[in-house]
Amino acid sequence: MANQSNDPADVWRTMLAEMEKGYNAFANQAMGSQEFSRVMNQAGNASFGAQKALGDLMEKYLTGMNLPSRAQLTNMGERLQAIENQLNEIKALLYRTHGDGNGASAGLASQPKPPRTKRPPSAAGGGQP
Repeated sequence: MANQSNDPADVWRTMLAEMEKGYNAFANQAMGSQEFSRVMNQAGNASFGAQKALGDLMEKYLTGMNLPSRAQLTNMGERLQAIENQLNEIKALLYRTHGDGNGASAGLASQPKPPRTKRPPSAAGGGQP
């Protein structure tokens, strides 16, 4: 059986655990300072400004190319959804007023069928009356 102190995997795990403790202590100390907070705030503001500028530039580009922007597509999708909802309400009203038939054929189902003009072929006669 191998001795625990001579096991290379155990030495490696111990070394990694100690390094992790050191990095955590350093990071906690750095993040607790006012300077770190100020730098992170400035970085966030710069990122937000760059993202807004890129969005404005992209919208101008799409307008120049006569293409819809993301906001316009979203608006159009919402409008289409509202139209579909209204159509579904209209269909529901039509189904209620015309009974529980299946759509346009509901009104035709109540009318009698016209009389048959051709007799069906007989099973034994081979088709001739």
